[in-house]
Amino acid sequence: MTQDSSPPIERLTAVMARLRHPTRGCPWDVEQTFATIAPYTIEEAYEVADAIERRDMAGLKEELGDLLFQVVFHARMAEEAGLFDFDAVAAALSEKMVRRHPHVFADAEIAGSAAQTVAWEAHKASERHGGSDAPAGALDGVPVGLPALTRAQKIQGRAARVGFDWPDAGPALDKIVEEVDELRAEINTGGAPARLEEEIGDLLFACVNAARWAKVDAESALRRAAAKFERRFRRVEAALAARGKRPEDSTLAEMDALWDEAKAREREYNHD
Repeated sequence: MTQDSSPPIERLTAVMARLRHPTRGCPWDVEQTFATIAPYTIEEAYEVADAIERRDMAGLKEELGDLLFQVVFHARMAEEAGLFDFDAVAAALSEKMVRRHPHVFADAEIAGSAAQTVAWEAHKASERHGGSDAPAGALDGVPVGLPALTRAQKIQGRAARVGFDWPDAGPALDKIVEEVDELRAEINTGGAPARLEEEIGDLLFACVNAARWAKVDAESALRRAAAKFERRFRRVEAALAARGKRPEDSTLAEMDALWDEAKAREREYNHD
């Protein structure tokens, strides 16, 4: 395919059409289905989040392109099946954004971002039920495929909006302590795997609720905690390597001491 002066999005959709051509395209691309591409779509969304977390703007541009390609890929397969095309996706999105922002595109008034969030959810609920006044479940429409922490926080937020919530953060924190005690009891009495899984799930759910009260995204918080652990553990490994050792050749006390050193250096650096 030669270079042309077409608008970038038109060139991208043309590239996708060529990749999917049954005889002149790429065999791998031709074989794909919605189901086989879906995991890549999720992966690319996480890579966008990772680039943002690392403040890698050059990487973000590339990752956003990869994510856009996933949208184009799905739209192309839908077009081949006679369902819809990329233009229909873009048009539907534009219409939805205008519809859900009457304070921007019409004469509605919104007091602030909090009120807009409430209005947004009301619009979504109405759309899910065809604009009818039929009662809708507060938890309707929360995708089951979301990461577990994200889905838990969305479910809790939906329930809170209809009044099923603690009056303040105190009981949410008390619930964590309660769940820790229940988990400890199960561990101490040799609880069955199913019971341990249930108690750990309850504890995680309670922690997510505390995150919601603190207005912290639980998924992002855990991702950052994991990144912090990885960063510090790599420093422990590097310090051991400088001594000619590996973690498996070291004592826990030795690694703990190096861990504390890594923490101290990190805190000192962050205060500079």
